[in-house]
Amino acid sequence: MLDPVRQEVITSAHTVVVKVGTNVLTGAEGRLDPGRLEALTDQIQRLRQSGRKVALVSSGAIGAGMGRLGLAKRPSDLRHLQACAAIGQSFLMRAYQECLEKHGTHTAQILLTAGDFDSRGRYLNVRNTILTLFEWDVLPIINENDTVSVAEIKFGDNDHLAAMVTNLLQAPLLILLTVVDGLYGGDPQADPNARKIDTVPLIDDSIMDMAGASRSSLGTGGMSSKIRAARLATAAGESVIIAHGAKAGTIDAIFAAQPIGTLFLPHGTSIPAWKRWLGFTARPKGRVFLDAGACTAVHKKGRSLLPIGVIRVQGTFNKGDVVALCDTDGAEFARGLTNYTSADTNRILGLRTEQIAEVLGALPYEEIVHRDNLVVIV
Repeated sequence: MLDPVRQEVITSAHTVVVKVGTNVLTGAEGRLDPGRLEALTDQIQRLRQSGRKVALVSSGAIGAGMGRLGLAKRPSDLRHLQACAAIGQSFLMRAYQECLEKHGTHTAQILLTAGDFDSRGRYLNVRNTILTLFEWDVLPIINENDTVSVAEIKFGDNDHLAAMVTNLLQAPLLILLTVVDGLYGGDPQADPNARKIDTVPLIDDSIMDMAGASRSSLGTGGMSSKIRAARLATAAGESVIIAHGAKAGTIDAIFAAQPIGTLFLPHGTSIPAWKRWLGFTARPKGRVFLDAGACTAVHKKGRSLLPIGVIRVQGTFNKGDVVALCDTDGAEFARGLTNYTSADTNRILGLRTEQIAEVLGALPYEEIVHRDNLVVIV
């Protein structure tokens, strides 16, 4: 009997983001596997023919570059990684286009960096471009711009990018394709009795612990990065499935509502696009620490943040920047647009509203962060 929860998730998935990892696309030697690529694109095409909009986030540029150059192992230094990406990206796109030509499907390459999501204007431009490609029935193929994005190669991964694209498009479903069957209660390589978890209703610390520290041989991520990406998407109201993309028919089976991989359910209701950008996409320029009373007022009672509740400021930021709101232990629980610079915030923290004008010479705003420009993220 099919799981009715999965059936509901699949039925509502009018827009789908599919992320494919390097190890799904390549063989052990690091070269693109034509058979796997063709099987993947055939399934994506069937998904598109069902009337759904699909955006593909694809790793594999560095791995493809390694294969083209005949490298036996992934380079460890930045310049060689960037050179591999530069060589491999065009080859990867050509391979996708060749697979999809038989279906009459056009592809479009979109290369992004974290800065494209920090800027509200660039963020909207990316969204409008992808939506226009959907109108033209073109498959967007998205990747990090590894050749110029230093931080992404060293610390980031396409799992996080895929979650941000999911939030950008308000896509009800994100599929993360890797080379494991899903999330297990233990390490299946060390424990043959470890069982796959079919459904996760809430990503808490126990779920994060299950992810462990596993990494793939060619990609930059592992199960931990996928769980973090799933938490980002589910917190904004979307569903996520982690599944084995190198096995035959995985996407077809997912959309037949079969118990493939691990399904992560949304933590709450879907939130508006503006608040998705504010709470889950743009990187904070600084941190504002609140006392216990202010934490309760902001987190539980839906209030604005007033200067009297601020105990400390960290970082340098300007008026209108995104800042993280943290409790006394430093745990971030909300984000918002600040009405004051970090310097002025430091001058007025802990003050009552009537004291602000005495210090600054005027009262530009009563609130450091107004409730309308604030998103609770936990």
